[in-house]
Amino acid sequence: MGQQPAPDRPRIQKKAEPLATIQEISKFFADTERRAYKQALFAVRNEDVALDVVQDAMLKLTEKYAARPAPELPLLFQRILQNTIRDHFRRQKVRSLWTTLVSALTPSHEGDDHDPLETLEVKAGSNAREEPADQAERAQVLAIIEEALKKLPARQRQAFLLRYWEDMDVAETAAAMGCSEGSVKTHCSRAVHALAELLRAKGVTL
Repeated sequence: MGQQPAPDRPRIQKKAEPLATIQEISKFFADTERRAYKQALFAVRNEDVALDVVQDAMLKLTEKYAARPAPELPLLFQRILQNTIRDHFRRQKVRSLWTTLVSALTPSHEGDDHDPLETLEVKAGSNAREEPADQAERAQVLAIIEEALKKLPARQRQAFLLRYWEDMDVAETAAAMGCSEGSVKTHCSRAVHALAELLRAKGVTL
């Protein structure tokens, strides 16, 4: 008689961690909120902004990762919080750039292949100590710019957002759009000049 094959050994399955309950998530937020707020406040140095950052991070955690085990929540939340802080500074930089960029333009002194961002310098922290009236004026101008973006041709809008919102360089933008670097510069130049003309038409001077 041949040797009988050994019976299969039962596989030991690792027991999955139970998913976090609503009560566990609420308790995690209650235990973490104050420390997260201090962490955000140290980074952004503004109480209202710090509170917004923490609330935004908590919302993102709830929306995307609520169905995860409770022990994973602290690390996930820290990653989200740090990304939210970075997003705040990126938006602050870009919004300062937008108004500086448009205010620096003169009508068509450069060719269509000129990308204004290549020669523009924005001072770091240039809007850090604005008076409330200046902040309100900047917000109004940004609202006009953002509304005007919707009216741009699709390729101009895409190039503008990739260069001045996503902070991509010309080569990265060209790769993302599937076009030449020269086309990117043309789209950006036309977009920025169109925005500047719209502001002037509305009587806005920067």
